[in-house]
Amino acid sequence: MNDGGSNSLPQPADDDAPVRASDRDRDRIHTILSSAMSAGALTPDEYSDRAGVAAAARTRGELEKLIVDLPLDQLDGVSLSKSTGRRTTVHTARSDAARSTAIGIFGGSVVGVGNVVASQLRAVACMGGVEIDLRKVEFAASTVTISCVALMGGVNITVPEDVEVQVSGIGIMGGFGHRSAGPGTPGAPTVRVEGVAIMGGVDVRRRPYE
Repeated sequence: MNDGGSNSLPQPADDDAPVRASDRDRDRIHTILSSAMSAGALTPDEYSDRAGVAAAARTRGELEKLIVDLPLDQLDGVSLSKSTGRRTTVHTARSDAARSTAIGIFGGSVVGVGNVVASQLRAVACMGGVEIDLRKVEFAASTVTISCVALMGGVNITVPEDVEVQVSGIGIMGGFGHRSAGPGTPGAPTVRVEGVAIMGGVDVRRRPYE
């Protein structure tokens, strides 16, 4: 017999009723916010504030308010309709197989599929190039420091969107990209990029998992 009291079960609602957010919805918003920070549409502090709100959001409406003022059509490398849901994890058991150097002198060097990176990775590009794609490696440490030297060459570093990125390198008649620096999601690794670019460049970009 129903005594007319409260009922914990959801009741039929109209089309305007709020819809609860899922982890997939939150991942999508984090992806957009990260891309907006990389593009300069958000400062690192603004990203951090909005990411915190997104983590606590209970409905899709609350999440959508966080991106309503962003130039969604100009965010590079991000799918606005869905998120892969993949997160960057650390496998400490693989540290003994970690790669520690990537050298491109009058040629190229690639760190990517099949590689393991530990706490230290040295990248040297001298009239050549080094490509590092951290979306395609195994992390063997919670913090990875990439020490770069780009002398009339280039070091291109692609990082997953959920990691924290710290950049402290300098450019001398060259460029050292700082735009992708900023916080990541809780529990994700930290990537530190340091060093110098002399008549060359070090570029750091956030990209979603493919």
